[in-house]
Amino acid sequence: MNPAKTIGERLAEAGVSRRAFLKFCTALASMMALPPAAGPAMAQAIATRERPSVIWLPFQECTGCTESITRSHTPTLESLIFDLVSLDYQETLMAAAGHQAEAVLAAAMKENFGKYLLIVDGSVPLVEDGAYSCTAGRSNLALLKEAAQGAAAIICVGTCSSYGGIPRAAPNPTQAVPVSAVVKDRPIVNVPGCPPIPVVITGVLAHYLTFGNLPELDPLGRPKAFYGETIHDRCYRRPFYDQGRFAKTFDDEGARSGWCLYELGCKGPVTYNACATLKWNAGTSFPIQSGHGCLGCSEPDFWDRGSFYRPLAAADWGSAKTVGAAAAAGVALGAAAAWAARRRQDRFVKEAAAPADRKPEG
Repeated sequence: MNPAKTIGERLAEAGVSRRAFLKFCTALASMMALPPAAGPAMAQAIATRERPSVIWLPFQECTGCTESITRSHTPTLESLIFDLVSLDYQETLMAAAGHQAEAVLAAAMKENFGKYLLIVDGSVPLVEDGAYSCTAGRSNLALLKEAAQGAAAIICVGTCSSYGGIPRAAPNPTQAVPVSAVVKDRPIVNVPGCPPIPVVITGVLAHYLTFGNLPELDPLGRPKAFYGETIHDRCYRRPFYDQGRFAKTFDDEGARSGWCLYELGCKGPVTYNACATLKWNAGTSFPIQSGHGCLGCSEPDFWDRGSFYRPLAAADWGSAKTVGAAAAAGVALGAAAAWAARRRQDRFVKEAAAPADRKPEG
């Protein structure tokens, strides 16, 4: 195929009708909380663009983020790869291996220098010059520095590349850091979650294709369209929280009646993500709907903060009392928890901005 062909021309050759593509873009616009009129505008913008080259580098990770995007339903993985982007390098999904795969990576970086999107999942180890995680004899640290030089923008998929994730947890033997601690001169968007919601990943890619830039970000580098509110803000159990009705065990009458899981350790009040609205598995459910409290996996240092089955009051402020039965007490404690979360976020932003060669705490 002629590499200069637009996405619209490629879609037409593949037999995709204008009506089907417009429906596809309208779904994307709705997912990103854009007005209905944005659908046709997105269709026009995307159709006239060339497919961008995408290079995906996996570092210290578990492949869960790749597994997540393969379960995306709006748009599908297939449409992203074959219609909207040119996924030139992705170790898990590509057919090539060994020296052939590395040759593809080198060629993609050279031919698309300054224009390709770089996706990273996994944290970057610094100890022993990054020797704890290597590909083809090169450390993740060296690969990231090389690939970042020619990237138009970087998308950090998952909490590990966004904030260091579980590899960065104490005692952090590999001195794992997020991508933002190494790369300082490229636009970076963080899409945290362990793993992230599939349609959030594809939504960020679709935004870039439409507007040619990254979406509006919060202080932690997350797209506000998906991380602008806490899970608690949109949780269907929120009315029970405001009424002071809390499940005491995972199988008591309150739990079976859908009462709030705050006292069982739910971190929804201090976790910013779209789980309660976009949900998982094609919009089927999310952890709280399935009866389990939020772990806060899209927040920095969520693993070290732990206390997954203790309420925020007991976990974060040992002397504080657990939420009482009164609604006012519940609301006040929720506000305090959100304030504390913001303080932690501000601290993490400052740490991520520190020089990459600084030894991480822990």
